[in-house]
Amino acid sequence: MSRGTILVVDDELEIREGLAALLSSEGYSVTEAGTGEEGLARLEELPFDLLLLDVSLPDRNGIELLCEIHRRDPYLSKILITAYGSIDMARAAFKNGAQDYITKPWSNEELLAQVSLAIEGTRLREENRQLKRALKQRYNFSNIIGKSEKMLSVLDLVSQVGPSRSTVLIHGESGTGKEVIAKAIHSVSPRVDKPFIPVNTGSIPVDLLESQLFGHVKGAFTSAVASKKGLFEVADQGTIFFDEISTISPETQAKLLRVIQEREFMRLGGTETIKVDVRIIAASNEDLTALVRQGRFREDLFHRLNVIALSLPPLRARKEDIPLLVAHFIDHFVKDNAKPPRRFSLTAMRTLMDYDWPGNVRELENVVERAIVLSTQEAMDVDLLPETVRSREIAKGVRLHLAEFLPPMPGEPGANASASRSLFEILEEVERRIILDMLDHSNWNQTEAAERFQVPLSTLNQKIKRLGIETRRRGISSQDSPEAGSSLRARGFTADKTI
Repeated sequence: MSRGTILVVDDELEIREGLAALLSSEGYSVTEAGTGEEGLARLEELPFDLLLLDVSLPDRNGIELLCEIHRRDPYLSKILITAYGSIDMARAAFKNGAQDYITKPWSNEELLAQVSLAIEGTRLREENRQLKRALKQRYNFSNIIGKSEKMLSVLDLVSQVGPSRSTVLIHGESGTGKEVIAKAIHSVSPRVDKPFIPVNTGSIPVDLLESQLFGHVKGAFTSAVASKKGLFEVADQGTIFFDEISTISPETQAKLLRVIQEREFMRLGGTETIKVDVRIIAASNEDLTALVRQGRFREDLFHRLNVIALSLPPLRARKEDIPLLVAHFIDHFVKDNAKPPRRFSLTAMRTLMDYDWPGNVRELENVVERAIVLSTQEAMDVDLLPETVRSREIAKGVRLHLAEFLPPMPGEPGANASASRSLFEILEEVERRIILDMLDHSNWNQTEAAERFQVPLSTLNQKIKRLGIETRRRGISSQDSPEAGSSLRARGFTADKTI
């Protein structure tokens, strides 16, 4: 099965053949074109995951052709090939829709890494587009991202309860998107053209909440210089969403219960009964049944709210949605901050996938925005992730190394082996492996590795010497084929890895 389809547009036959041989050996399907017009014709005939486009063509200017292709298909990943690299060239490439650019001669390893990431980007963008279209067609939702079974089950329930007038109680951890789901319920209800009023009860002081909800008449309290409508009146015929419903006071709970039961209330200081038709959706990150048992939440109000219960899964329980969410947030924040295209490196993406996200989707959104704002180049590596996210990667590596070197328990294979290592030897070997891992992640830049470890460079150097770590970069593998390497070098390639 092909790893992806690639169109190579270059007027030099040897370059095209060399790229085709290299990429085909890695499992890609490659189509060649020698001119810009021929490349356009191939794009009309077949769908591709990636375009490799030479900037210098005999019949077309490469940048202008790139711009034209991007207008035709903005979702296709594009890498520009140039004989020289410069800031101006990079800007021109990114401005006209390229995900990356490479200069001749190049490293095959670097090229293959760029190709892999670019094709993955194409697939994520296409999957996001198809997913949004499917969600729009199936549920009429345009701002919800997710393909996991748990999220699709939630959306099925939302589409079923939306048209009703029943109250809904949403439970989920902070940052899981409770307000987004509440808006989705409102959007598929007959009340969609009426107001949707969110109320974060936890952020409004207790003495002001009732005035906010029910309004007041002139003179009801010292600063009430005029009568004012409350949010229930503003939301009439629409939906009112109570976020963190568990934080409201017992007195306000009693008045809210009356509104749900009788659909009427009085303004503070008033005597006139006001009738309203408002759908109530409530949300909490606390277990309301536990609060009822503790006497902190009215049982009768809980049952009035809990007509339809909806539980949102935390992000750690639907990790297959993380790449889609990341791609969505990158697109949003790149546009919002007027940045050229951005992508996470494979190491950074693995780190994002390994993290448990206690802050859920909101935390992921903030992490992506931070990386976009701080980034200075297209590929965003783990150094742009917060320490809380990166530390999980280091801790995971520590656990893996410890698991490898801990002596077996009684009854396990090798438990009776005579040769066992001391605690000092085990810890020294674990430390050595961790430092080697970090050096690999830092491309063997000891200054960068020291910064990631948050230790002085001199301290890291002392540890490297004590542990006998070889600090020079590793050379070409003896398993690589010199014949293939010399063949590619003859066509203008250089290689860290020959294929």
